[in-house]
Amino acid sequence: MVSENAAEVLAAWETSSQYWNKHQSLIEKMYAPLTRALIEEAQIVAGQSVLDIGGGAGEPSLTIARAVGPSGKVTFTDPTAGMVKAAREEAERRGLTNIEFHQSAAEKLPFANDSFDVVVGRLSAMFFADVSGALREILRVVKPGGRLALLVWADRELNPFFNVITEILDQFVTAEPEDEDALAAFRFARPGKLAKLIEEAGAVTVKEHTLKFDTEAPIDVSQFWKLRTEMSDAFRTKLARLAPDEVSAVRDAVLKAAAVYFKSGSMIFPSQVLIVSGRKAVAEE
Repeated sequence: MVSENAAEVLAAWETSSQYWNKHQSLIEKMYAPLTRALIEEAQIVAGQSVLDIGGGAGEPSLTIARAVGPSGKVTFTDPTAGMVKAAREEAERRGLTNIEFHQSAAEKLPFANDSFDVVVGRLSAMFFADVSGALREILRVVKPGGRLALLVWADRELNPFFNVITEILDQFVTAEPEDEDALAAFRFARPGKLAKLIEEAGAVTVKEHTLKFDTEAPIDVSQFWKLRTEMSDAFRTKLARLAPDEVSAVRDAVLKAAAVYFKSGSMIFPSQVLIVSGRKAVAEE
């Protein structure tokens, strides 16, 4: 059952990769505070070797590549070919030469033991098919004393960027009950859940904290509708089940509900994530 769900999620991300590529620069702006927070939490500095797990259309690898500089190196991984292609092309466009790219799932990393100073994952841990296996792999490839930092969404109710559409769509398309451990965006929204798994995998000095930020972009509410319905496979699938007049009704309702988050031609959604970090134990520990 888990493997079937994982295959479905992977296929959905493969389909979505074209849209994440299309909106790459906008998504980078929206989630820039998260990338900065990861760099700070993981204490990334020039010269380090950093592994990015589930790097999507390129971030946070592209920003980290500048942080570690020419003496450092970033290794980007993502399980979907479309995301790897998008990230590689964007790195080439920017002239970044200190990133290498691998199509790889977190559960089976193609790297030697003790290879990286730091491992990070920005909004990717929720989609690990085997979380415990992935965390053990991360700890295997990071150097003793090296850091890991994973960033995940906090509670859905604290993130109207998602909820404003979900609540309205659920009125038109019956929502199936979501298992707390399903491979979905809010899988680790419950405080302490991911931290406990990281500790069980063997990490030390594990800590968790909340980051409040604004999801901002220079777009209007109509552009928001297009962005969200293209980014999300779940939204696209639900809308495809509706008649054209129902889609129009959903869109009108979303535009009305979301209007409060748009001022002076810009989007500003209050948002919240959890950042969980730790270290790989050294021998004497």
